[in-house]
Amino acid sequence: MNAEAAITAAARPPRWRRRLNVLTRRTGFVPLLEVGTVALLVAVVVLSIFLFARPTLPTPALAATLLVANLVPAMALMVLLARRLAMRRAAQTALGLKSRLPVRLVAIFSVIASVPTLLVVIFASLLFQYGMEFFFSDRARGMLENAASLARENYNREVERVGLEAVAMSGDLSGYLQQVPIDSQVFAAGFARQLYERNLSEAIIFRVGQGGAIQSLALVNPYDRPLESVVTPQMVAQVRPERPNIIVSSDRFAAIAVLPYGQNTYIYTARVFEPELASQLNRGATILSDYQTLASQSRDLQLRFNAALFAMSLLIVGVSIWIALKLAERLVQPVGRLVDAAHKVTAGDLSVRVPVSEERDEVGTLGNAFNRMTRRLQEQTGALVAANDQLESRRAFIEAVLSGVTAGVISVDEERVVRLINRSAEALLRTGGGSAVGQKLADLAPELDHHLAADEREDVVQLATGGEPRTLAVKTVQVEGGHVLTFDDITEQLLDQRRAAWSDVARRIAHEIKNPLTPIQLAAERLQRRYASEIASDPATFGRLTGTIVRQVSDLRRMVDEFSSFARMPKPTFHEEPVNEIVRHAIFLQEVAHPDIGFSFDAPDESPRLVCDRRLLGQAVTNVVKNGVEAIQQKRDEGEDGGPDRIAVTVSEANGKVRIDVFDSGVGLPADRGRLTEPYMTTRAKGTGLGLAIVKKIVEEHFGQIEFEDAPGGGSLVRFSFDVEALRRLAADAPPQTQEASG
Repeated sequence: MNAEAAITAAARPPRWRRRLNVLTRRTGFVPLLEVGTVALLVAVVVLSIFLFARPTLPTPALAATLLVANLVPAMALMVLLARRLAMRRAAQTALGLKSRLPVRLVAIFSVIASVPTLLVVIFASLLFQYGMEFFFSDRARGMLENAASLARENYNREVERVGLEAVAMSGDLSGYLQQVPIDSQVFAAGFARQLYERNLSEAIIFRVGQGGAIQSLALVNPYDRPLESVVTPQMVAQVRPERPNIIVSSDRFAAIAVLPYGQNTYIYTARVFEPELASQLNRGATILSDYQTLASQSRDLQLRFNAALFAMSLLIVGVSIWIALKLAERLVQPVGRLVDAAHKVTAGDLSVRVPVSEERDEVGTLGNAFNRMTRRLQEQTGALVAANDQLESRRAFIEAVLSGVTAGVISVDEERVVRLINRSAEALLRTGGGSAVGQKLADLAPELDHHLAADEREDVVQLATGGEPRTLAVKTVQVEGGHVLTFDDITEQLLDQRRAAWSDVARRIAHEIKNPLTPIQLAAERLQRRYASEIASDPATFGRLTGTIVRQVSDLRRMVDEFSSFARMPKPTFHEEPVNEIVRHAIFLQEVAHPDIGFSFDAPDESPRLVCDRRLLGQAVTNVVKNGVEAIQQKRDEGEDGGPDRIAVTVSEANGKVRIDVFDSGVGLPADRGRLTEPYMTTRAKGTGLGLAIVKKIVEEHFGQIEFEDAPGGGSLVRFSFDVEALRRLAADAPPQTQEASG
């Protein structure tokens, strides 16, 4: 019990959590929290829109703070909505609203996903914001603009230098031509030296003739390009004496200047450069342009990046919530099936099994263990049911045997508490209709408890139940955990033995006494007749003595006749007789003899008819009525006042039985009423003790029963009960016969 209490206490949540749960259930805290979260999210979104709408960009710290301020209520709202969804899905499972696992998994996964996500968002936002702040700062813009301007100035300076070199070279060559002819080797060497020293790639001295025809006078053309593709009339037309025409192509810088050597004479100079120079120059311009475009779109970039972080964070939390719900579903469904199966097992259905997945995880192991448990329980329960059925059949068989035997059987434990008792024992002990199981043997039958304490295997016990003593033959057997007592009621057997013994004694006494009674009576009567007149001294005494002899002989003869009647009762001759007439005749004889006693007779108008011996049945009723008269006289002698003296006889028929009740207002029945029908058992001084013994014998020969009860208000009640159908079958089966009683 202590271990179970400790486990229960360990499984209970802390007190603060229980109080919080009670508070949330009573106050509806979660719906209020959901509404508050929505309101907070709306307020933060409005504030963010207001701050981002200003002309200046927010600082990195402010931007990160606004992003986190938007993320926290949004994530909280997603968690709350996921909690509601988890509770709704949990309510549809076998666990119902008791399932807290989905809600807990959603909370755990949300926290696990939200905290790192918020940290990453903070660092990413700060890094991005500070990077943007530096990238779009004045220093970064100046660096890019200066680099682009420097490249452009270098490019322009190189173009201008080619034009200046062309003008200077024109002056130098003009001096050479004044000294040497143009086709001399000296001029050619000077021309080449000018080209080399001025770091030029090619040069051409040409003259424009009439009609715009171009005539080459001298040239250095390492690239072997045709003249018409190098110099065109349009290029020449743009040359001015004071300013050369600078030509920029994809791979070279060129200039055309006037050469003071005759009319319409010009010099063409060019420097070839790498193609990457122009592309780098263009790329720098493009970068600067793009940078300026980005600078103009910096607010949009900041908003997009923050929106992307916001969306990715919510997506991560949403994915974690989805994983939590799926995991909870995967865990709750098997657990729900286990709970449902456990409920069915509790209801008694041991054939239930839970489906087990092929994956060898803890849930599958639990399902396999549960299925093995229910299988073993089913097998063991089946074995127990079979054994119980066998025990039940044995118990029913033993109860049938015990209920069918006439002997009483009682099983008691070591404390002498009754564990089992059959109907015969209940009838013999007269338990009053209540169950004797669980009672102390000493309370139920002290005599049997004393017998058990005496440690005797067999004994004869006198038992007084209901005022009637019973004689029981008791046997005791010691078994595991107690004793088993079996006992038979041998009261009637002892009575039969006494009757048989007394019948034999009565027959012998009647035989030995009856023979001398007649001579004694005749002798006494003769003495009275012959010598009464001859006695002179004391004739009165003589007459009194001889009268006493005659009277005592008559009493002895009457006693001998009763002995003879008890010893040799005649066999009854059965005929169908009216019961009212037999009873009325028996009452009439006593009513005439005792007019001072009130007699009443109650019977149906149509007399019940009974197959009986008219003389014997009348004798039995007469004896009982006579005993009632004697009981009334005894009450008078003792001076008791119990109201008017009366004898009431009732005849009735019901349920196939004829009943004769004889009530008297006499002294009542003795405590030892069970011995009233024993021979020579009497409560009166002049009684022989054979009257009720003869009555019982007559009733038994008529297959009836005689009962003695205390009458209400005092007196006694004697009841005869006869089975009409049994006597009728007996008369139909037996041949008629007549037997006279012998004296």
